[in-house]
Amino acid sequence: MTDLPESSALPLFPLQSVLFPGGLLSLKVFEARYLDLVSECLRTQRPFGVVALRQGQEVRREGEAVAFEAVGCLAELIEVDSEQAGILQVRCRGSQRFRIASTRQRNDGLWLAQVDWIDADEAVLPSEDFLDSAQALSNAIQMLRQRGPLPFLEPFRFEDAGWIANRWCEILPIPLAARQKLMELEDPQVRLKLVDQFLRSKGIIGQG
Repeated sequence: MTDLPESSALPLFPLQSVLFPGGLLSLKVFEARYLDLVSECLRTQRPFGVVALRQGQEVRREGEAVAFEAVGCLAELIEVDSEQAGILQVRCRGSQRFRIASTRQRNDGLWLAQVDWIDADEAVLPSEDFLDSAQALSNAIQMLRQRGPLPFLEPFRFEDAGWIANRWCEILPIPLAARQKLMELEDPQVRLKLVDQFLRSKGIIGQG
């Protein structure tokens, strides 16, 4: 690990989940290090980084080893509510992906990283082969809307292959490691192709 100047370091929030660009993340924050992080991000209007845990727990345990993925996603604060003392309900939007170059951990347990930025997905139309996946997502959103608050942020972008793939990745029952690999893919059409294959294998859309 390398010492990082605090001003240039990205604070990290390791979670047992994967945040995708354009995704909605809801958090219940109660650890002191993360309460301070959210307060600082609110004050400075800066995002923090979300990385998926490979080892360890979200809540700090003395002496427990922690390891997280090298590629994560920025989280921009949308809404912060304090319904009771010492607990914040936070909603965030996923934005730009990054790759960790080096890290260090502060005395309070907060991880800081120096990162390299990953270009955003090119906004491309889904190919004709994947239009069934786009329509199935539209249908899924209608069903989810009837059950309660949507797990997605509007506006919806059904003309964007990467957006379609990302939203499916967030709700499909796939292992965390597979979800991480999909998030890391730099070609949105390849990501959507893999999602489409999964949907067909499970009979969610026709074999075509």
